[in-house]
Amino acid sequence: MDIYLVGGAVRDRLLGLPIVERDWVVVGQTPAALLEAGFKKVGKDFPVFLHPQTHEEYALARTERKIGLGYYGFECHSSPEVTLEDDLLRRDLTINAMAETPEGIIVDPFHGLNDLNNRILRHVSPAFSEDPVRILRIARFAARFATLGFTVAEETMALMREMVLSGEIDALVPERVWQEMSKALSEQDPTPFFLVLRACGALARLWPSLDKLWGIPQPEQHHPEIDTGIHVMLSLQVACQRTLDKVTRFAVLCHDLGKGETPSQEWPSHRGHEERGVFLIEKFCERYRVPNDYKELAIIVSRFHLHCHRAFELRADTMLKTLERLDAFRSPERFEKFLLACECDAKGRTGKEASAYPQAERMRKAYQLAKAVDIAALMEKGLQGAGLGVRLHQERVRAIDTLD
Repeated sequence: MDIYLVGGAVRDRLLGLPIVERDWVVVGQTPAALLEAGFKKVGKDFPVFLHPQTHEEYALARTERKIGLGYYGFECHSSPEVTLEDDLLRRDLTINAMAETPEGIIVDPFHGLNDLNNRILRHVSPAFSEDPVRILRIARFAARFATLGFTVAEETMALMREMVLSGEIDALVPERVWQEMSKALSEQDPTPFFLVLRACGALARLWPSLDKLWGIPQPEQHHPEIDTGIHVMLSLQVACQRTLDKVTRFAVLCHDLGKGETPSQEWPSHRGHEERGVFLIEKFCERYRVPNDYKELAIIVSRFHLHCHRAFELRADTMLKTLERLDAFRSPERFEKFLLACECDAKGRTGKEASAYPQAERMRKAYQLAKAVDIAALMEKGLQGAGLGVRLHQERVRAIDTLD
């Protein structure tokens, strides 16, 4: 069999990066030959097999023909006559369209090595425009390789804009959009993902409430960067420096969505943006079937981040009510994520990146004081039901009131 290592494994080895998984292409063979050799068939739409020892994926060389909209609108053809170059031609980027022989020789019909050295993300052929998922993948690669200096080729960006205008982007299935976005949120700096999508017009179609934030002003005394879209990206970068948790990163990304709904005559003020953002978060999460833990944290950060910023101004009773509405006593881990998201918001401002954020510690101390109130002792005094609830609230307020 003529077997070649292909795709990301070749690319990442040449970049000196760890190889997460290896994919192989088999040229000049049939499914029967692989089955006879002990491979196990796993592909439904096209012939993919698992190696009997390594369990790595081996695919027969194939071509694709566009027959409908979207990711699934393809007809695959595989036969012994399909060449390696035919197979590589259907791939998305030149840096992903290289192969390697068992002897370590690079097969590079589309000059991927040159683009790799020049740090360029370039499409292989016009067939790129047939699959809208490739827009998301380009954006994700831009985020993954941003620290290495990769940029999107102008002709590729132009093709992506044409795909958006043609409506091909609207054929994306919700699960795939969230899958790619979730992967992007795992990167060291996900902001290029959203900036590339915005540059080609895809963000306006996929997440209009986020795209809308660019160009919306905020008070310069509080936000030296002024632009809300820039602020959100700065906040996301701070979050990525502080935590690997994608749920927190997503909440930071969503915290100011409501500012996009502020009437322009009220700019640069944004009163009420916290609650306006909740509806937009719910709408986005419903559209893309975002997991509940992402949605719930994003909602409480949108709704209560200003409460956290004003922690030193809150009366003890208001502080307790905020903690209760955050469900801090039953969800302490989520409460900590909330505090971190608020801190990232505060530091996601030009010149404020290294500033202290004592508000988080004050909220944390208030929570600890309130939580320390002995409920069992109150019950021993005969309190129960509504009476116990009233007394517990009073004692927790008194405890919080002892804060300096």
